[in-house]
Amino acid sequence: MTPRQPPTKRPLGRTGLSIAPLVFGGNVFGWTADETTSFALLDAFVEAGFDAVDTADVYSAWAPGNSGGESETIIGRWMKARGARSKITLITKVGSPMGEGKKGLSARYIAEAVEASLKRLQTDVIDLYLSHWPDPETPHEESLAAYDKLLKAGKVRAIGCSNLDATQLAASLDAAKAHGLPRYDVLQPEYNLHDRAKFEGPLADLCVKEEIGVITYFSLAKGFLSGKYRSEADLGKSPRGERGVRPYLTDRGFRILAALDAVAAAHACKPAEVALAWLMRKRGVTAPIASATTLEQMDSLLRSAALRLTDSDMRTLDAAGA
Repeated sequence: MTPRQPPTKRPLGRTGLSIAPLVFGGNVFGWTADETTSFALLDAFVEAGFDAVDTADVYSAWAPGNSGGESETIIGRWMKARGARSKITLITKVGSPMGEGKKGLSARYIAEAVEASLKRLQTDVIDLYLSHWPDPETPHEESLAAYDKLLKAGKVRAIGCSNLDATQLAASLDAAKAHGLPRYDVLQPEYNLHDRAKFEGPLADLCVKEEIGVITYFSLAKGFLSGKYRSEADLGKSPRGERGVRPYLTDRGFRILAALDAVAAAHACKPAEVALAWLMRKRGVTAPIASATTLEQMDSLLRSAALRLTDSDMRTLDAAGA
């Protein structure tokens, strides 16, 4: 791994937590990274001065032979083996389907699911607990009241949500205020140089106004912004390629890759590093989430935090993806 300066931490909204400007995505643990590889990746991440690790109870249920909980289990074993619990800001989520009767954001299910996550993670507290998806069947105040109990019991330090649009997030903030309940202090939206419409505009404005921390997922557009996939022939390069990258092979997609290539060449770095550095400079974003399955990929991800894009670079990238 390349020696580097420890990254400067950023406050995560009003949570009281501060994190390095890159979050390690644990969706690969137990899927495209086995336990030994996952341990090596986590070791490298923490040794470089980074700290926030994002997972969910459902990771990685989509992999053959898995049922969910694999990622949390691997992180729990790593923390125990390394005595590393105090070194990381631990982020996990609740609400995705985990079997019959096990999904959503009801008070009953949140109380059940948090215990299962704590057990898999082998810890007594989750730093940031997120509602994974909107649950139209459960009122915000019911979910927030359940989180209030977890916060008061010391099982969770802060709460947030993922995949809410501006209207839904505003409704949750209104519910928290009306019922004297804790609010979502962090949002995890899908956002990257290619997929901008869901976050930019009203949702970003609301997060800035309300000082809500933002950690973005699919920060590299399912790997497309790494530059690894440039034709149909490249889609077979990884398990993600065929499944998720094909829709990006368009004129606009290739225009974005060309801009990434140009900026990367100017800074003697890789396109993925530029795509992450772009997110780190975007208004309202605390940190992007990105995954790695090799130490070489991890080294590249970590370099993105030290990359300083110029205003001209930002204009070039913004225009390409407009």
